[in-house]
Parts: sequence; structure tokens; C-alpha cells
Amino acid sequence: MADLTALGAALGSRFDTGMRRAERMHGGDLSEVLSVELEDGRRLVAKAGPLVSREAAMLTAIAAAGAPAPAVLGVADDFLFLEYLEETHGSEAGWRALGSALRGLHEQRGETYGWPDDYAFGTVAIANATAVSWPDFWAERRLLPFLRHLPADLADRVETLCDRLNDILPAAPPPALLHGDLWTGNVLFGPGGRAWLIDPACYFGDAEVDLAMLTLFGQPGRSFWESYGPLSPGSGPRRAAYQLWPALVHLRLFGEGYRSLVSSRLDALGV
Repeated sequence: MADLTALGAALGSRFDTGMRRAERMHGGDLSEVLSVELEDGRRLVAKAGPLVSREAAMLTAIAAAGAPAPAVLGVADDFLFLEYLEETHGSEAGWRALGSALRGLHEQRGETYGWPDDYAFGTVAIANATAVSWPDFWAERRLLPFLRHLPADLADRVETLCDRLNDILPAAPPPALLHGDLWTGNVLFGPGGRAWLIDPACYFGDAEVDLAMLTLFGQPGRSFWESYGPLSPGSGPRRAAYQLWPALVHLRLFGEGYRSLVSSRLDALGV
């Protein structure tokens, strides 16, 4: 568990009260998340990590776009303090709420692709320097950085794909505000059919990136798609290209068990 002495000091500096108890919450593969009860009875969530100030800025941007996200209560040292939200299982109403929220998020537009700060998933750096061409951004910021970490056969196939991205991806899709890591574990469903976006890795890019990630490990229900609205024609090849990046992240972080996922995405793209 996180250093409770450090956590207590950070809470005291931010909320002017002590900590009654802290319990580890589920999830947190790459960072530790704690449910905290303060001595004055308030309950909140504490997240520990070196980039919590950047996550706070992303959550603030999501909320400013009108999409539901836990309120940022403050940052102190290496701790991010968030509103505590009651969690339930996903329901049809919850998926419908997520579809509407995600459509609203994607309607928030940037001037170009990227984000003001780089980010990371654990030891995997995420470069977010801006680019004018979307295929260039996807190749140079998302796929090519993995080449030196891949077996030679996979590296060759990824490099071949990057040479073909101009034929697969749109040159200049609207730069939509993306959650950036939108698998179902980063959606918190709550009572009354509510859904909040958590654990973002935001940047501006093609809206289909979030949809591709959301369908990599499962399939949202019909109510989600009805609520989100129509997609551009021919999304299949684009989806495989967008799913390749999280597949590469998983391979690097969690090992050979994800090699087949990477290979299947490349197979789908014909490389």
C-alpha cells in the first residue's frame, strides 16, 4: 500500500484534517487507488503516482467539455484527491449515458492533434507532441516508438503498416477530445443509470480511437451505439489500426500473453 504517513501528510496539507482509514480499491494495475475516510467523516479517493497533476488536468478538461468525471478535489505531493462515487454494475441506462457522454466529449475540438504534456502508462511513455497530419501522429507518436521493444518479425510488420497508414486512416479528421484509454475498466457506472469517465490519458485525435479501445476487450450494448450516434463508413480497418496501439502497450507491460492480440490486429490490416 502507498506510504500512509505521506498520504496523511498530503491530506492534512490539503484538507486540514487527519485520516481515519484508507483501503485499497479494485483496479489500479499501474497506480494505486485508495478509498479514504477523513476524521471529519468526509470520504474521497486518493490516487498515487508521479503524473497525478497531469491526470488532474485531463479530468478537468473532460468535465469542462460537459462529460461526467469525478471532481478533482486537489493535488498534493504525488497524490491526486478525487470525489468518491458510488459504483454499480453497468446497465442499459448506464451504457446509454456513456454513449451520450462520449459523443459530447468528442464534440470538444482542439486546433491540432496531441496534448500539451506527454503521459505514461507505467513504464510506457506516451508522446503527445502535436502533428498536423493524423496518420503521421499515429505512426510517430503511437506505433513507431515500440519498434525497438518488439521481436524482429512484429517490428517489421508494424513498420510496414506505418508506411501504409495514409491509405488506412483519414488525413485530417476533426481533432476530438479523447479519453485516451477507454476500456470498460475506466468507466464507472453508478446508481440511476449514470456513467463517469475515470483514469484518462487525454489528447486530441480521431474520435474512433476511443471507440476502438472500448471494443478491444468487449462489446458495448446496443443502447450505447444508439446513444453515441452514427459512425463514418468503413470503420473496420481504422478500428484495427487504432486497437494495435493498446495491444502493443499490453504486450510491453504484461508480456508474451498479448503477442497474439498484436498479431491479430496486424493480420486484420493485411500486414
